Amino acid sequence: MRVLITGGSGFLGLHLARYFAKKKYEIVVLDLQSFDKKEYPTGVTLIQGDVRDLKTVRLAMRGVDLVIHAAAALPLWSAEDIYTTNIDGTKNILEISKNLKIKHVIYISSTAVYGIPKRHPIYETDPVHGVGPYGESKIAAEKLCEEYRKKSVVVTVIRPKTFVGTHRLGVFEILFDWIKDGKKIPVIGSGNNLYQLLDVDDLVEAIYLFTKLGKKGNDNFNIGAGEYQTVKKDLEKLFVFAQSGSKVFPVPALPLKVVLRFFDFLHLSPLYQWVYETADKDSFVSLDKLKKTLNWKPRYSNSQALIKSYKWYLANYKNVKSHMTGVTHTTGWNQGILGFFKRFL
Repeated sequence: MRVLITGGSGFLGLHLARYFAKKKYEIVVLDLQSFDKKEYPTGVTLIQGDVRDLKTVRLAMRGVDLVIHAAAALPLWSAEDIYTTNIDGTKNILEISKNLKIKHVIYISSTAVYGIPKRHPIYETDPVHGVGPYGESKIAAEKLCEEYRKKSVVVTVIRPKTFVGTHRLGVFEILFDWIKDGKKIPVIGSGNNLYQLLDVDDLVEAIYLFTKLGKKGNDNFNIGAGEYQTVKKDLEKLFVFAQSGSKVFPVPALPLKVVLRFFDFLHLSPLYQWVYETADKDSFVSLDKLKKTLNWKPRYSNSQALIKSYKWYLANYKNVKSHMTGVTHTTGWNQGILGFFKRFL
């Protein structure tokens, strides 16, 4: 079985490549970013290219039985790059899949498609409403998936909660950096809201199980941790493990959001709109459909996923800090104005 993984140099793409290699798949990975070849199993075909380029995508998909489409422009990218990568890139994948009669496409969407829901848990049938270019582009890409299902392409759409694990940096590198230095951790609001995360190993295992379902997986599915507590309680478990002296520092939501919107507008903050607008609210999805379809459930709780990720961060601290900041989940993000406030906490 030959599988193409788009977004292959990213955090999820790397984990997918390693997992599917263990399952003896023939693997092709495609990404706009460069690859650290030593991180990938022997025999993986690495193609540096853009999912927006039809010729490149067609070449990468030659002889492929299955596509896991995880490539996406993240919220820190320009709006134009987000829309073109997430929408046009997805259309390229789907159109070529139809033409080449690819057996199965698995599209990695996001729970960002739900915007700021009014009720919880969130079900797959609940309304979608994107916040900002990222959420809007994911909704548009999902609509393309619906269109191509009508053209006989089997498309599984997976909507994961924010996932963490080894090699995950991005906004979590900022959190881990502050914890390592024993700083107070500002949270928007009281921190008593339920906020579901997801361990990347659970996500990868679920994706693998979906590859075995065929047409039974031709639908949309939420996925997140099965066990999670409030933001405050999950962070406190991480603080205990880290033995850093960090504490949760609640900040009134409204004034802090106003400040974050201002710094976001000036491009001085790494926190994007959907993050700070939802950070003080409950955010968790129903796993009923996923568990029933796969006869499976996630293994890791929020706190276990955070601790596992933090362990990796400590073990690779020197290497992480020796690299330039960037705008992907496998690089640290420039802390911007947050770095200034860190001095006083």
